[in-house]
Amino acid sequence: MRTTELVDSFRHSAPYVNAHRGKTFVIMLGGEAIANGHFKAILNDVAMLHSVGIKIVLVYGARPQIDEGLMRAGIEPHYHNAIRITDDESLKTIKQVAGEAQFDITARLSMSLGNTPMQGSQINVVSGNFIIAQPLGIDDGVDYCLTGKVRRIDTQGIRRQLNDNDIVLMGPIAASVTGESFNLTAEEVATQVAVKLKADKMIGFSQTSGLIDAQERVIAEMMPNEAQAWLDSRSEQQAACTCSDAFVKASIDACRRGVPRCHLVSYLDDGALLQELFSREGIGTQIVTESAEQLRRATISDIGGVLNLIRPLEQQGILVRRSREQLEMEIEQFMLIERDNLVIGCAALYPFEEDNAGEFACLVVHPEYRDADRGSVLLNNIIAQARLRGYERLFALTTRSIHWFLEHGFNIVDVEQLPAKKKQLYNFQRNSKVLVLDL
Repeated sequence: MRTTELVDSFRHSAPYVNAHRGKTFVIMLGGEAIANGHFKAILNDVAMLHSVGIKIVLVYGARPQIDEGLMRAGIEPHYHNAIRITDDESLKTIKQVAGEAQFDITARLSMSLGNTPMQGSQINVVSGNFIIAQPLGIDDGVDYCLTGKVRRIDTQGIRRQLNDNDIVLMGPIAASVTGESFNLTAEEVATQVAVKLKADKMIGFSQTSGLIDAQERVIAEMMPNEAQAWLDSRSEQQAACTCSDAFVKASIDACRRGVPRCHLVSYLDDGALLQELFSREGIGTQIVTESAEQLRRATISDIGGVLNLIRPLEQQGILVRRSREQLEMEIEQFMLIERDNLVIGCAALYPFEEDNAGEFACLVVHPEYRDADRGSVLLNNIIAQARLRGYERLFALTTRSIHWFLEHGFNIVDVEQLPAKKKQLYNFQRNSKVLVLDL
């Protein structure tokens, strides 16, 4: 990576470091991810998240490792409704496999060797009886035996460890109030913990880079009902208990119960976790309770974000320069598109009440977000506001975007058709084109 690329990357990630610091993430590391060659790199990235002040609960699964262990022990696995039936002999093997995974993860997070991402770090990994389990019971006459579900979570104990700057590690085995051990799914543990802790994010891994649409493209964002429709659209054969399907179901449940965002990234892509969390577009799929992108009216606290967006165009002479003081007086005229607490688009509606008209001004969309027609979203919102105010026309001045305005129904008119006050301020040196949209 060239020096300029490194600097740009660091600058772009800084807002996300600040946004994530102090937040609580529940990360689910399935057995498929543990078996993959990038497992060590993923744990290095988890350690890096911890180092920037993110509170982490790491939940691990071991489904393929358990299947392999049962096969070596000569135990045939049994399922009902795609749920493993855990008898006494199976549980012995499951305990061994889960315990081995726990020690491997703890050992990796305890590294502080030179030439590793954890050089000089001191991470305390804490495991304990934070989960109280209960038997899943009997379904259709089938006894699930020692397969269990979450009964209670010691949220105070978990928070105490997180506040002490520890990583809390949880596996698929939990004890009951009677002292028995039960086999749980990692998805249920992660979901219940995320909900009870009121976590800011739940993150999982799959073979693909998130959810894939019919055109083989990664779906960047989905609401819970959209994710459910995605699951329902898959054939029964396709949906046969893949790790991504299980996590999607868990994410839908978590979002509907208050977890704001659930992320799915690939364990095959080195650094996917960091790319998803510290870049503008991410690399995987988010399932969210509300869109990561919001259209809203600007407030005085948005001055800095708007200035950062418009200054480059002012320096190029594309926009007329606005002082901070002027922007403070005009900020309520602005509409913003905000993504992950960053202003990525803006536009203003200036009133000319005496002429029953409005000016559409200062349309800017961040260069990395100009492929989704966000300018049209802002324009349509301003048009709706102008009509609500009873304006008869909307006008705009531009030196570069003439064809864009023509495509959106504006017509070029003479300067004389500007409102009187605007005509007095017209800069003949800039020679901006005047365009009008009849409302």
